[in-house]
Amino acid sequence: MDDQTTVTQLKEWANEFVEERNWYQYHTPKNLAMSVAIEAAELMEIFQWKTAEESLLIGQNPDTLEHIGEEISDILAYLLNMANTLEIDLSSSFQKKMIKNGQKYPVGAETKF
Repeated sequence: MDDQTTVTQLKEWANEFVEERNWYQYHTPKNLAMSVAIEAAELMEIFQWKTAEESLLIGQNPDTLEHIGEEISDILAYLLNMANTLEIDLSSSFQKKMIKNGQKYPVGAETKF
């Protein structure tokens, strides 16, 4: 489905969900940023106390993989809602940021930053 879904469609789905529930009154940038952090913590909790090696194998468990997908989706939903609230063009922002990252972390410089 990733190869058939646009960022615009994702933003529209997120917007529809929020509008249908009249949640925009609660979707301030502060609340959305906090929600991203909370959901990211829930994702981290799945990996808590796992070794690096165990974390590489965690996707072999279908139930755990589904749980990870759900947590990533929660994070994405809040990010999409923040982009909608602040009218941020995600594709443009992401492209610009990757260019900056490329300048900051050039190819061939494999040292840890």
